[in-house]
Amino acid sequence: MSELWLFPTVLLCIYGFFSNFRPSEPFLTAFLMGPDKNLSETQVVNEIYPLWTYSYLVLLFPVFLATDYLRYKPLLILQAASLIVTYGMLVKAQGVLAMQVLEFFFGIASATDIAYYSYLYSVVEPAQYQKVTGFCRSATLLGSAMGSLLGQVLVSAAQVPTLYLCVITLVCACVAFLTPWFLPMPAKSLFFHQKDTGNQDRMSMEPTTGPQGEHLECKVPLNSEDAKDREKVSGLAVVLRTLWKDFVQSYSCRPLLAWSIWWALSTCGYFQVVNYVQALWEKILPSNEFQIYNGYVETISTLLGALAAFAVGFMKVSWEVWGELALCSFSVVIAVAVYLMDTISNIWVCYASYVIFRATYMLLITIATYQIATNLSMKRYALVFGVNTFIALLLQTVLTVIVVDTSGLGLDILQQFLIYASYFAVIAVIFLLAGLNKWRRKRSGSAPVVLTGETDSTGDGCPAAADDKQDIGPSLDRLVPC
Repeated sequence: MSELWLFPTVLLCIYGFFSNFRPSEPFLTAFLMGPDKNLSETQVVNEIYPLWTYSYLVLLFPVFLATDYLRYKPLLILQAASLIVTYGMLVKAQGVLAMQVLEFFFGIASATDIAYYSYLYSVVEPAQYQKVTGFCRSATLLGSAMGSLLGQVLVSAAQVPTLYLCVITLVCACVAFLTPWFLPMPAKSLFFHQKDTGNQDRMSMEPTTGPQGEHLECKVPLNSEDAKDREKVSGLAVVLRTLWKDFVQSYSCRPLLAWSIWWALSTCGYFQVVNYVQALWEKILPSNEFQIYNGYVETISTLLGALAAFAVGFMKVSWEVWGELALCSFSVVIAVAVYLMDTISNIWVCYASYVIFRATYMLLITIATYQIATNLSMKRYALVFGVNTFIALLLQTVLTVIVVDTSGLGLDILQQFLIYASYFAVIAVIFLLAGLNKWRRKRSGSAPVVLTGETDSTGDGCPAAADDKQDIGPSLDRLVPC
Protein backbone atom coordinates (compact mmCIF):
# COMPACT_ATOMS: atom_id res chain seq x y z
CA MET A 1 0.00 0.00 0.00
CA SER A 2 2.87 2.38 0.73
CA GLU A 3 3.91 2.40 -2.95
CA LEU A 4 0.48 3.19 -4.41
CA TRP A 5 1.61 6.80 -4.86
CA LEU A 6 4.26 5.80 -7.40
CA PHE A 7 2.06 4.92 -10.41
CA PRO A 8 -0.08 8.12 -10.52
CA THR A 9 2.99 10.22 -9.71
CA VAL A 10 4.95 8.80 -12.65
CA LEU A 11 2.00 9.37 -15.00
CA LEU A 12 1.56 12.94 -13.74
CA CYS A 13 5.27 13.62 -14.18
CA ILE A 14 5.06 12.39 -17.79
CA TYR A 15 1.96 14.51 -18.32
CA GLY A 16 3.56 17.58 -16.74
CA PHE A 17 6.73 17.20 -18.81
CA PHE A 18 5.06 16.82 -22.21
CA SER A 19 2.29 19.38 -21.60
CA ASN A 20 4.98 21.97 -20.78
CA PHE A 21 7.43 20.91 -23.51
CA ARG A 22 6.77 23.82 -25.90
CA PRO A 23 9.69 24.67 -28.22
CA SER A 24 7.53 27.31 -29.94
CA GLU A 25 6.77 29.27 -26.77
CA PRO A 26 9.83 31.59 -26.75
CA PHE A 27 9.16 32.56 -30.36
CA LEU A 28 5.38 32.96 -30.25
CA THR A 29 5.26 36.74 -30.70
CA ALA A 30 7.85 36.65 -33.49
CA PHE A 31 5.84 33.88 -35.18
CA LEU A 32 2.55 35.81 -35.00
CA MET A 33 4.19 38.98 -36.32
CA GLY A 34 6.19 37.11 -38.96
CA PRO A 35 5.28 36.05 -42.52
CA ASP A 36 3.34 32.97 -41.37
CA LYS A 37 0.60 34.94 -39.61
CA ASN A 38 1.44 38.49 -40.76
CA LEU A 39 -0.13 40.24 -37.75
CA SER A 40 0.85 43.68 -36.53
CA GLU A 41 2.22 44.54 -33.09
CA THR A 42 -1.03 46.30 -32.18
CA GLN A 43 -3.10 43.27 -33.19
CA VAL A 44 -0.93 40.84 -31.22
CA VAL A 45 -0.35 42.93 -28.09
CA ASN A 46 -3.56 44.93 -27.82
CA GLU A 47 -6.20 42.68 -29.40
CA ILE A 48 -5.11 39.02 -29.15
CA TYR A 49 -3.09 38.53 -25.94
CA PRO A 50 -5.67 40.19 -23.63
CA LEU A 51 -8.17 37.41 -24.47
CA TRP A 52 -6.09 34.95 -22.43
CA THR A 53 -6.42 37.12 -19.32
CA TYR A 54 -10.18 37.58 -19.74
CA SER A 55 -10.91 33.89 -20.39
CA TYR A 56 -8.67 32.71 -17.55
CA LEU A 57 -10.47 35.03 -15.12
CA VAL A 58 -13.98 34.05 -16.22
CA LEU A 59 -13.25 30.31 -16.18
CA LEU A 60 -11.22 30.03 -12.97
CA PHE A 61 -14.03 29.75 -10.39
CA PRO A 62 -16.40 27.45 -12.36
CA VAL A 63 -13.43 25.27 -13.27
CA PHE A 64 -12.45 25.16 -9.57
CA LEU A 65 -15.89 23.79 -8.68
CA ALA A 66 -16.02 21.46 -11.69
CA THR A 67 -12.57 20.13 -10.83
CA ASP A 68 -13.74 19.06 -7.37
CA TYR A 69 -17.16 17.80 -8.52
CA LEU A 70 -15.77 15.72 -11.40
CA ARG A 71 -12.82 14.52 -9.29
CA TYR A 72 -9.93 16.01 -11.21
CA LYS A 73 -9.22 13.39 -13.90
CA PRO A 74 -11.76 14.66 -16.49
CA LEU A 75 -10.35 18.18 -16.09
CA LEU A 76 -6.82 16.92 -16.83
CA ILE A 77 -8.17 15.38 -20.03
CA LEU A 78 -9.92 18.68 -20.83
CA GLN A 79 -6.68 20.57 -20.26
CA ALA A 80 -4.74 18.32 -22.62
CA ALA A 81 -7.50 18.58 -25.25
CA SER A 82 -7.45 22.39 -24.93
CA LEU A 83 -3.71 22.41 -25.55
CA ILE A 84 -4.20 20.31 -28.68
CA VAL A 85 -6.82 22.76 -29.97
CA THR A 86 -4.58 25.71 -29.07
CA TYR A 87 -1.51 24.50 -30.94
CA GLY A 88 -3.53 22.96 -33.75
CA MET A 89 -5.02 26.39 -34.40
CA LEU A 90 -1.60 27.98 -34.08
CA VAL A 91 -0.37 25.76 -36.91
CA LYS A 92 -3.37 26.08 -39.23
CA ALA A 93 -5.56 29.10 -38.39
CA GLN A 94 -5.16 32.64 -39.74
CA GLY A 95 -6.47 36.05 -38.72
CA VAL A 96 -7.10 38.02 -35.55
CA LEU A 97 -10.40 36.31 -34.69
CA ALA A 98 -8.88 32.83 -34.96
CA MET A 99 -5.99 33.84 -32.70
CA GLN A 100 -8.45 35.25 -30.16
CA VAL A 101 -10.29 31.92 -30.12
CA LEU A 102 -6.91 30.25 -29.68
CA GLU A 103 -6.27 32.44 -26.62
CA PHE A 104 -9.65 31.39 -25.20
CA PHE A 105 -8.71 27.71 -25.42
CA PHE A 106 -5.35 28.47 -23.84
CA GLY A 107 -7.30 30.18 -21.05
CA ILE A 108 -9.18 26.89 -20.52
CA ALA A 109 -5.86 25.06 -20.31
CA SER A 110 -4.55 27.59 -17.78
CA ALA A 111 -7.69 27.49 -15.62
CA THR A 112 -7.71 23.67 -15.50
CA ASP A 113 -4.12 23.61 -14.27
CA ILE A 114 -5.56 23.51 -10.74
CA ALA A 115 -6.59 19.90 -11.40
CA TYR A 116 -2.95 18.83 -11.74
CA TYR A 117 -1.90 19.18 -8.11
CA SER A 118 -5.41 18.70 -6.72
CA TYR A 119 -5.51 15.24 -8.31
CA LEU A 120 -2.13 14.44 -6.85
CA TYR A 121 -3.19 15.27 -3.29
CA SER A 122 -6.38 13.23 -3.65
CA VAL A 123 -4.68 9.91 -4.44
CA VAL A 124 -1.56 9.90 -2.26
CA GLU A 125 -1.14 9.81 1.49
CA PRO A 126 -0.31 13.06 3.33
CA ALA A 127 3.10 11.66 4.24
CA GLN A 128 3.97 11.65 0.53
CA TYR A 129 2.78 15.21 -0.28
CA GLN A 130 6.21 16.80 -0.13
CA LYS A 131 7.90 14.08 -2.18
CA VAL A 132 5.35 13.89 -5.00
CA THR A 133 4.98 17.69 -5.18
CA GLY A 134 8.72 17.99 -5.69
CA PHE A 135 8.70 15.30 -8.40
CA CYS A 136 5.79 16.80 -10.35
CA ARG A 137 7.00 20.39 -10.03
CA SER A 138 10.46 19.34 -11.24
CA ALA A 139 8.91 17.54 -14.23
CA THR A 140 6.95 20.61 -15.33
CA LEU A 141 9.94 22.93 -14.95
CA LEU A 142 12.21 20.47 -16.75
CA GLY A 143 9.72 20.17 -19.61
CA SER A 144 9.50 23.96 -19.93
CA ALA A 145 13.28 24.43 -19.82
CA MET A 146 14.06 21.60 -22.24
CA GLY A 147 11.37 22.77 -24.66
CA SER A 148 12.80 26.31 -24.73
CA LEU A 149 16.33 24.96 -25.15
CA LEU A 150 15.37 22.65 -28.02
CA GLY A 151 13.53 25.46 -29.77
CA GLN A 152 16.53 27.78 -29.57
CA VAL A 153 18.97 25.09 -30.75
CA LEU A 154 16.77 24.23 -33.74
CA VAL A 155 16.39 27.89 -34.67
CA SER A 156 20.04 28.87 -34.17
CA ALA A 157 21.87 25.76 -35.36
CA ALA A 158 19.53 24.33 -37.98
CA GLN A 159 17.51 27.40 -39.01
CA VAL A 160 14.31 25.43 -38.46
CA PRO A 161 11.21 27.57 -39.21
CA THR A 162 9.08 28.48 -36.21
CA LEU A 163 6.11 26.71 -37.83
CA TYR A 164 7.90 23.38 -37.32
CA LEU A 165 8.45 24.24 -33.66
CA CYS A 166 4.68 24.69 -33.37
CA VAL A 167 4.20 21.24 -34.92
CA ILE A 168 6.59 19.70 -32.37
CA THR A 169 4.67 21.44 -29.56
CA LEU A 170 1.40 20.04 -30.97
CA VAL A 171 2.84 16.50 -31.05
CA CYS A 172 3.94 16.82 -27.41
CA ALA A 173 0.44 18.01 -26.47
CA CYS A 174 -0.97 14.88 -28.17
CA VAL A 175 1.40 12.69 -26.14
CA ALA A 176 0.30 14.47 -22.97
CA PHE A 177 -3.35 13.86 -23.93
CA LEU A 178 -2.84 10.08 -23.78
CA THR A 179 -1.47 10.07 -20.24
CA PRO A 180 -4.41 11.07 -17.98
CA TRP A 181 -6.66 8.33 -19.41
CA PHE A 182 -4.55 5.78 -17.51
CA LEU A 183 -4.78 7.59 -14.15
CA PRO A 184 -6.97 5.93 -11.48
CA MET A 185 -10.18 7.80 -10.67
CA PRO A 186 -10.06 9.31 -7.16
CA ALA A 187 -12.74 8.04 -4.79
CA LYS A 188 -13.09 11.37 -2.99
CA SER A 189 -12.52 15.10 -3.40
CA LEU A 190 -12.22 18.04 -1.04
CA PHE A 191 -15.83 19.24 -1.02
CA PHE A 192 -18.38 17.36 -3.16
CA HIS A 193 -17.33 13.74 -2.63
CA GLN A 194 -16.52 12.88 0.96
CA LYS A 195 -16.05 9.56 2.66
CA ASP A 196 -14.61 8.53 6.01
CA THR A 197 -10.99 7.71 5.46
CA GLY A 198 -10.02 7.53 9.10
CA ASN A 199 -6.63 8.70 10.20
CA GLN A 200 -5.55 9.81 6.73
CA ASP A 201 -8.25 12.47 6.52
CA ARG A 202 -7.59 13.59 10.05
CA MET A 203 -3.93 13.95 9.21
CA SER A 204 -4.74 16.02 6.14
CA MET A 205 -6.99 18.28 8.22
CA GLU A 206 -4.20 19.23 10.58
CA PRO A 207 -2.27 22.40 9.80
CA THR A 208 1.31 21.90 8.74
CA THR A 209 3.95 23.03 11.19
CA GLY A 210 6.46 25.71 10.55
CA PRO A 211 10.21 25.55 10.08
CA GLN A 212 12.29 24.29 12.92
CA GLY A 213 12.44 26.67 15.85
CA GLU A 214 10.04 29.21 14.27
CA HIS A 215 6.91 30.23 16.14
CA LEU A 216 3.97 30.78 13.81
CA GLU A 217 1.72 33.76 14.53
CA CYS A 218 -1.45 31.88 13.72
CA LYS A 219 -2.87 28.62 12.57
CA VAL A 220 -6.14 28.18 10.73
CA PRO A 221 -7.45 24.76 11.76
CA LEU A 222 -10.38 22.73 10.57
CA ASN A 223 -12.38 22.15 13.71
CA SER A 224 -14.45 19.03 14.21
CA GLU A 225 -17.67 20.82 13.23
CA ASP A 226 -16.17 21.83 9.85
CA ALA A 227 -15.00 18.28 9.31
CA LYS A 228 -18.47 16.89 10.02
CA ASP A 229 -20.00 19.47 7.68
CA ARG A 230 -17.78 18.27 4.87
CA GLU A 231 -18.72 14.65 5.44
CA LYS A 232 -22.36 15.64 4.82
CA VAL A 233 -21.73 17.74 1.72
CA SER A 234 -24.08 16.75 -1.06
CA GLY A 235 -25.05 19.88 -2.96
CA LEU A 236 -23.67 23.04 -4.48
CA ALA A 237 -25.32 25.34 -1.91
CA VAL A 238 -23.70 23.52 0.99
CA VAL A 239 -20.34 23.54 -0.76
CA LEU A 240 -20.54 27.29 -1.39
CA ARG A 241 -21.51 27.90 2.23
CA THR A 242 -18.58 25.78 3.39
CA LEU A 243 -16.21 27.63 1.06
CA TRP A 244 -17.42 30.98 2.40
CA LYS A 245 -16.88 29.91 6.03
CA ASP A 246 -13.39 28.69 5.17
CA PHE A 247 -12.65 31.90 3.26
CA VAL A 248 -13.66 34.17 6.16
CA GLN A 249 -11.75 32.20 8.77
CA SER A 250 -8.62 31.82 6.63
CA TYR A 251 -8.27 35.47 5.67
CA SER A 252 -8.94 36.67 9.22
CA CYS A 253 -5.37 35.56 9.91
CA ARG A 254 -3.18 38.66 9.53
CA PRO A 255 0.13 36.95 8.50
CA LEU A 256 -1.68 34.80 5.94
CA LEU A 257 -3.47 37.89 4.65
CA ALA A 258 -0.19 39.80 4.24
CA TRP A 259 1.48 37.02 2.24
CA SER A 260 -1.70 36.58 0.17
CA ILE A 261 -1.80 40.29 -0.67
CA TRP A 262 1.78 40.12 -1.95
CA TRP A 263 0.94 36.93 -3.88
CA ALA A 264 -2.03 38.53 -5.66
CA LEU A 265 -0.35 41.87 -6.40
CA SER A 266 2.93 40.41 -7.64
CA THR A 267 1.40 37.56 -9.63
CA CYS A 268 -0.68 40.13 -11.50
CA GLY A 269 2.47 42.04 -12.49
CA TYR A 270 4.37 38.83 -13.22
CA PHE A 271 1.69 37.63 -15.65
CA GLN A 272 1.74 40.97 -17.45
CA VAL A 273 5.54 41.03 -17.86
CA VAL A 274 5.81 37.38 -18.96
CA ASN A 275 2.88 37.71 -21.38
CA TYR A 276 4.23 40.79 -23.16
CA VAL A 277 8.01 40.57 -22.80
CA GLN A 278 8.45 38.92 -26.20
CA ALA A 279 6.81 41.95 -27.79
CA LEU A 280 9.36 44.13 -26.00
CA TRP A 281 12.23 41.95 -27.26
CA GLU A 282 10.78 42.12 -30.75
CA LYS A 283 10.70 45.91 -30.46
CA ILE A 284 14.35 46.10 -29.36
CA LEU A 285 15.68 43.41 -31.71
CA PRO A 286 13.33 42.49 -34.60
CA SER A 287 13.53 38.77 -35.36
CA ASN A 288 13.29 39.37 -39.12
CA GLU A 289 16.52 41.37 -39.02
CA PHE A 290 18.65 39.73 -36.31
CA GLN A 291 19.27 36.38 -34.66
CA ILE A 292 17.24 36.19 -31.43
CA TYR A 293 18.01 34.11 -28.35
CA ASN A 294 14.67 34.00 -26.56
CA GLY A 295 14.88 30.24 -26.03
CA TYR A 296 18.17 30.41 -24.15
CA VAL A 297 16.83 33.22 -21.97
CA GLU A 298 13.67 31.28 -21.10
CA THR A 299 15.74 28.18 -20.33
CA ILE A 300 18.20 30.00 -18.07
CA SER A 301 15.48 31.96 -16.27
CA THR A 302 13.42 28.81 -15.68
CA LEU A 303 16.37 26.82 -14.31
CA LEU A 304 17.59 29.69 -12.13
CA GLY A 305 14.05 30.21 -10.89
CA ALA A 306 13.78 26.52 -10.01
CA LEU A 307 17.16 26.70 -8.24
CA ALA A 308 16.05 29.77 -6.30
CA ALA A 309 12.81 28.04 -5.32
CA PHE A 310 14.76 24.95 -4.24
CA ALA A 311 17.06 27.12 -2.11
CA VAL A 312 14.09 28.25 -0.02
CA GLY A 313 14.14 24.88 1.71
CA PHE A 314 17.58 25.64 3.14
CA MET A 315 17.03 29.24 4.25
CA LYS A 316 17.17 29.84 7.99
CA VAL A 317 15.23 33.10 8.15
CA SER A 318 12.51 34.15 10.56
CA TRP A 319 10.03 35.27 7.92
CA GLU A 320 7.59 36.36 10.61
CA VAL A 321 10.06 39.04 11.64
CA TRP A 322 11.63 39.96 8.31
CA GLY A 323 8.90 38.92 5.85
CA GLU A 324 7.48 42.34 4.95
CA LEU A 325 10.89 43.99 4.63
CA ALA A 326 12.17 41.09 2.52
CA LEU A 327 9.16 41.42 0.23
CA CYS A 328 9.84 45.15 0.00
CA SER A 329 13.54 44.68 -0.83
CA PHE A 330 13.00 42.02 -3.48
CA SER A 331 10.08 43.95 -4.98
CA VAL A 332 12.52 46.83 -5.46
CA VAL A 333 14.86 44.43 -7.30
CA ILE A 334 11.97 43.35 -9.53
CA ALA A 335 10.92 46.95 -10.19
CA VAL A 336 14.48 47.95 -11.14
CA ALA A 337 14.80 44.90 -13.43
CA VAL A 338 11.58 45.77 -15.28
CA TYR A 339 12.62 49.43 -15.50
CA LEU A 340 15.97 48.48 -17.06
CA MET A 341 14.20 46.22 -19.55
CA ASP A 342 12.09 49.17 -20.62
CA THR A 343 14.56 52.07 -20.69
CA ILE A 344 17.86 50.59 -21.91
CA SER A 345 17.52 49.66 -25.56
CA ASN A 346 20.05 46.86 -25.38
CA ILE A 347 18.81 43.32 -25.88
CA TRP A 348 21.47 41.80 -23.62
CA VAL A 349 20.57 44.11 -20.73
CA CYS A 350 16.93 43.28 -21.38
CA TYR A 351 17.64 39.53 -21.37
CA ALA A 352 19.69 39.73 -18.15
CA SER A 353 17.06 41.85 -16.42
CA TYR A 354 14.37 39.35 -17.38
CA VAL A 355 16.38 36.47 -15.90
CA ILE A 356 16.77 38.42 -12.63
CA PHE A 357 13.07 39.28 -12.68
CA ARG A 358 11.87 35.67 -13.07
CA ALA A 359 14.36 34.16 -10.62
CA THR A 360 13.47 36.73 -7.95
CA TYR A 361 9.75 36.22 -8.42
CA MET A 362 10.04 32.42 -8.23
CA LEU A 363 12.10 32.74 -5.06
CA LEU A 364 9.53 34.99 -3.39
CA ILE A 365 6.45 33.13 -4.59
CA THR A 366 7.86 29.90 -3.17
CA ILE A 367 8.44 31.59 0.19
CA ALA A 368 4.93 33.07 0.10
CA THR A 369 3.43 29.70 -0.85
CA TYR A 370 5.18 27.96 2.01
CA GLN A 371 4.28 30.64 4.55
CA ILE A 372 0.63 30.45 3.54
CA ALA A 373 0.66 26.65 3.64
CA THR A 374 2.09 26.59 7.17
CA ASN A 375 -0.97 28.49 8.41
CA LEU A 376 -3.49 26.26 6.65
CA SER A 377 -4.99 22.84 6.92
CA MET A 378 -4.63 20.87 3.72
CA LYS A 379 -8.40 21.16 3.16
CA ARG A 380 -8.08 24.94 2.80
CA TYR A 381 -4.90 24.79 0.74
CA ALA A 382 -6.57 24.80 -2.70
CA LEU A 383 -9.19 27.36 -1.66
CA VAL A 384 -6.75 30.05 -0.53
CA PHE A 385 -4.36 29.57 -3.45
CA GLY A 386 -7.32 29.61 -5.84
CA VAL A 387 -8.65 32.84 -4.32
CA ASN A 388 -5.20 34.45 -4.49
CA THR A 389 -4.90 33.52 -8.16
CA PHE A 390 -8.42 34.81 -8.87
CA ILE A 391 -7.62 38.17 -7.27
CA ALA A 392 -4.37 38.33 -9.26
CA LEU A 393 -6.31 37.69 -12.47
CA LEU A 394 -8.94 40.26 -11.52
CA LEU A 395 -6.24 42.89 -10.99
CA GLN A 396 -4.55 41.80 -14.21
CA THR A 397 -7.82 42.18 -16.09
CA VAL A 398 -8.24 45.73 -14.79
CA LEU A 399 -4.64 46.51 -15.73
CA THR A 400 -5.09 44.95 -19.17
CA VAL A 401 -8.32 46.82 -19.90
CA ILE A 402 -6.81 50.16 -18.89
CA VAL A 403 -3.26 49.83 -20.24
CA VAL A 404 -3.24 47.23 -23.02
CA ASP A 405 -6.66 46.79 -24.61
CA THR A 406 -7.59 49.02 -27.53
CA SER A 407 -10.86 49.82 -25.71
CA GLY A 408 -8.69 51.46 -23.03
CA LEU A 409 -5.49 53.44 -23.45
CA GLY A 410 -3.97 50.90 -25.85
CA LEU A 411 -0.43 51.95 -24.96
CA ASP A 412 2.60 50.74 -26.90
CA ILE A 413 4.87 48.15 -25.35
CA LEU A 414 7.49 50.60 -24.00
CA GLN A 415 4.87 52.65 -22.15
CA GLN A 416 3.34 49.45 -20.79
CA PHE A 417 6.59 48.27 -19.25
CA LEU A 418 7.19 51.66 -17.64
CA ILE A 419 3.81 51.25 -15.93
CA TYR A 420 4.70 47.69 -14.86
CA ALA A 421 7.96 48.91 -13.30
CA SER A 422 6.02 51.60 -11.43
CA TYR A 423 3.50 48.97 -10.35
CA PHE A 424 6.19 46.85 -8.66
CA ALA A 425 7.64 50.00 -7.07
CA VAL A 426 4.23 50.66 -5.50
CA ILE A 427 4.19 47.08 -4.16
CA ALA A 428 7.60 47.73 -2.57
CA VAL A 429 6.30 50.89 -0.89
CA ILE A 430 3.22 49.04 0.43
CA PHE A 431 5.33 46.38 2.13
CA LEU A 432 7.86 48.91 3.38
CA LEU A 433 5.02 50.68 5.18
CA ALA A 434 3.68 47.33 6.41
CA GLY A 435 7.12 46.35 7.74
CA LEU A 436 7.61 49.69 9.48
CA ASN A 437 4.15 49.46 11.01
CA LYS A 438 4.86 45.95 12.25
CA TRP A 439 8.18 47.09 13.74
CA ARG A 440 6.40 50.02 15.43
CA ARG A 441 3.78 47.72 16.93
CA LYS A 442 6.44 45.40 18.28
CA ARG A 443 8.37 48.32 19.77
CA SER A 444 5.25 49.63 21.48
CA GLY A 445 4.34 46.16 22.73
CA SER A 446 2.49 43.43 20.85
CA ALA A 447 -1.16 42.85 21.55
CA PRO A 448 -1.47 40.19 24.27
CA VAL A 449 -3.09 36.84 23.73
CA VAL A 450 -6.80 37.10 24.50
CA LEU A 451 -8.52 34.03 25.84
CA THR A 452 -12.15 33.46 24.89
CA GLY A 453 -14.55 30.82 26.01
CA GLU A 454 -13.86 28.51 23.07
CA THR A 455 -10.63 29.29 21.28
CA ASP A 456 -7.42 31.15 21.85
CA SER A 457 -6.97 34.25 19.71
CA THR A 458 -3.62 35.82 18.98
CA GLY A 459 -2.94 39.52 18.68
CA ASP A 460 -3.27 39.17 14.94
CA GLY A 461 -6.86 38.01 15.20
CA CYS A 462 -5.99 34.47 14.13
CA PRO A 463 -7.66 31.44 15.67
CA ALA A 464 -5.00 29.25 17.22
CA ALA A 465 -5.02 25.54 16.61
CA ALA A 466 -5.16 23.15 19.50
CA ASP A 467 -1.76 21.87 18.51
CA ASP A 468 -0.25 25.31 19.17
CA LYS A 469 -0.54 24.71 22.89
CA GLN A 470 2.05 21.98 22.51
CA ASP A 471 5.65 22.21 21.39
CA ILE A 472 5.91 22.49 17.63
CA GLY A 473 8.42 19.98 16.36
CA PRO A 474 10.66 20.38 13.34
CA SER A 475 9.30 19.79 9.86
CA LEU A 476 10.66 19.74 6.34
CA ASP A 477 10.23 22.77 4.13
CA ARG A 478 8.10 22.06 1.08
CA LEU A 479 8.82 23.03 -2.49
CA VAL A 480 5.35 23.84 -3.77
CA PRO A 481 4.20 25.14 -7.13
CA CYS A 482 4.34 28.80 -7.91
